[in-house]
Amino acid sequence: MPQLAPTSKLDLLRYVAKWVALASVVAALAGSASALFLFALDWATQTREANRWLIWGLPVAGFSVGWLYLKFGQHVEAGNNLLIDEIHDPKKVVPLRMAPFVLGGTVISHLFGASVGREGTAVQMGGALADQLTHFFKLDHTDRRMVLMAGISAGFASVFGTPLAGAVFALEVLAIGRMRLDALLPCLLAAVLADQVGLLWGVQHSLYMAGAMPNITAWLLAAMLVAGAVFGLTGKLFADGTHALSGVMKKHIAYAPLRPFLGGAVIAAVVMWGSFDRYIGLGIPVMVEAFAHPLAPTDFLGKMLFTIASLGSGFKGGEVTPLFYIGATLGNALAPLLDVPFALLAAVGFVAVFAGAANTPIASTLMAMELFGAEIGVFAALACVMSYVCSGHSGIYRAQRVAHRKSQAPSQPS
Repeated sequence: MPQLAPTSKLDLLRYVAKWVALASVVAALAGSASALFLFALDWATQTREANRWLIWGLPVAGFSVGWLYLKFGQHVEAGNNLLIDEIHDPKKVVPLRMAPFVLGGTVISHLFGASVGREGTAVQMGGALADQLTHFFKLDHTDRRMVLMAGISAGFASVFGTPLAGAVFALEVLAIGRMRLDALLPCLLAAVLADQVGLLWGVQHSLYMAGAMPNITAWLLAAMLVAGAVFGLTGKLFADGTHALSGVMKKHIAYAPLRPFLGGAVIAAVVMWGSFDRYIGLGIPVMVEAFAHPLAPTDFLGKMLFTIASLGSGFKGGEVTPLFYIGATLGNALAPLLDVPFALLAAVGFVAVFAGAANTPIASTLMAMELFGAEIGVFAALACVMSYVCSGHSGIYRAQRVAHRKSQAPSQPS
């Protein structure tokens, strides 16, 4: 291997000191923004649940947010994909307006009953706030990339309370088959510190009780592989369905604010007339149920359809929490078929559908261990990797690149 010039202790000290300082600032900004967001999200959810009629305002809410983005936020509408593109090919600092736009848009989506998540919002706020340091500290392209990645890590970690998963997510999500380990230190520091900042603000994360893990057996390992394949295909279906609906809406409805208006009208009517309230919002109560007892085997499909309709028609929010819901309820449905405990397969599905849809199996495995305990690691890793392998080379993030193919098998359309 080529010989590299040795790094002096002084240079190493400067490097560490620089990234401790920058990561701390990023963490303070992103952790505080996530705390504000989570408090606002709790208010929006409680208000909607206490006033069910609010969902009739979903079309107007969608139109209003769409109009604001059209008039003032076109440069930040790409969201997570804009952050990924700027890390790959740095061009100009992400406008600060991304943070308040996505914060307000997501809270409004939840207040009126859209089925969206929260990861996208936290990641975009973290990235946008972190990128403002580029001008302040006059960062070069290399340092700017790392600051943006640290912002993504901080946002993800602080919104879910999973610092290890948050750190690795930013390294893993940029390109399939390649991780940017040069940014490991700033991403890890920012993720750990941002999570602590959120806790200092009083954030309380949802708890999911997976219970004691069973002993490893040949059948359980085989079941994880089978379930992982189903989870991966489900993640691919979700990603492809969301992109397809978005493409159809953009092709046939030129005026952007009309897309969420029409989508919101359909969602509101179906929810109110069909009593499908369990498929809107974050759906955390249903996820908690998935660990405790059998649910309707179609719950995962209902959540998928409502989320595809919400995101595909232009409502703001993330994809990840709906993917957790889809995975947990799908795992619940598969558990009796595979003779696996409900709680175990719900917990594994919780992260594995996300692993396939986002192409992030390592971050997803770490998330399982942070949420459910280290003992789930083997089960989660098998399912997440199998999901990743079976989900193709597309995903929920269009800007994600393919650095290396997932297998040496002949290429298939993704």
